[in-house]
Amino acid sequence: MGQSTFPVPSSGSSTSTVLPVNASSVILDGSLTSASTYTTTVNGNGGIAYLTATDNPATITIGGTAYSVPANTVVATTAAVGSGASATVAANYAQTAPATFTSSTMPSSSSWYAVTYGNGKFVATSLSTAGAYSTDGITWTASTLPSNSGWYGVTYGNGYFVAVQGSGTTAGAYSTNGTTWTASTMPSASNWAGVAYGLIGATPTYVAVAGVTTAGAYSTNGTTWTASTMPGSSFWYAVTYGNGKFVAVAISGTTNGAYSTNGTTWTASTMPSSSQWYSVTYGNGYFVSVASSSTAGAYSTNGTTWNSSTMPSSSYWYAVTYGNGYFVAVASSSTTGAYSTNGTTWTASTMPSSVYWSGVTYGNGKFVAVQNSSTTAGAYFAQSAQLPVNFGIYAGPTTIN
Repeated sequence: MGQSTFPVPSSGSSTSTVLPVNASSVILDGSLTSASTYTTTVNGNGGIAYLTATDNPATITIGGTAYSVPANTVVATTAAVGSGASATVAANYAQTAPATFTSSTMPSSSSWYAVTYGNGKFVATSLSTAGAYSTDGITWTASTLPSNSGWYGVTYGNGYFVAVQGSGTTAGAYSTNGTTWTASTMPSASNWAGVAYGLIGATPTYVAVAGVTTAGAYSTNGTTWTASTMPGSSFWYAVTYGNGKFVAVAISGTTNGAYSTNGTTWTASTMPSSSQWYSVTYGNGYFVSVASSSTAGAYSTNGTTWNSSTMPSSSYWYAVTYGNGYFVAVASSSTTGAYSTNGTTWTASTMPSSVYWSGVTYGNGKFVAVQNSSTTAGAYFAQSAQLPVNFGIYAGPTTIN
């Protein structure tokens, strides 16, 4: 059937003995035994492909689409795989509770405010021109944003990192690699604080929110923006995407929640208390939001109606994210963090230092946090990869029925 021995970082190999039903030949097979990912180019025959993993599950991304492949199962691709398709096999990570974070060092003493993950990189922005990127969430390299605009929000989607600023200008920024940035122009001079990416149907859509105003914005390419209108004049501070909706929250104003099914028109919603809702995220079927100066938390299964939850302490909860079975929240001026498996009940965690933790994200087995205390402090929590992963990518029929 064919056998492949991969170069570093993948080691070892596996031999295919039984092809999945309808498969015609082996495109790629191998084993992850030490490294957690392997990326290469494959040549399909123009039909669907069949993906397998044994011993442990994997996420196999082929032709730009990620597929979750449980152990000892076969998953068919939803699109044809032709010649020169990119393929990445990534081990899944054990669902280990993020109870204690470890210190890392940012590349400069800056007010690091936001962080995201995409395309193999963690990317952080600050309240100055200072930016940073990391391939492992531990060791960081400096980058430079296009203006000294106070970059409050950053996201990743469809090949672009996109940043927005809260300095009341029209400055925006984008990057295709997370290391070099290009200036863009927002549709109005506002305090742009939050930005998110999602798919509306098949259309890539970026959404930004601002305060104190009704100003919103959307973009289909991350580089040019169009104005939209939020449902109330509030200080819209954060936005996320999940299950076909963009959901925004505010820290003050006439309305403290909103949702949109297209990223362009918005409907007001009501958060469970008049708190300063600083962050919102989506995962595992739940929208989750955290607030400052209280124990207030909130969760929603639809992004339109909300329920109260209780954080483990009264802190300035500034940021929340989701990854690999856990919601994780960080707070300012405290070593207290929090995690939850369901977004409704929370457990205290420990951050490595008492600084203003303002941003947190998840990627490639790590939760990564940044702070806005003008220090070099950073933090991470690493989950362990589930190895070995023996995997196969098999060619399907030449036509899709």
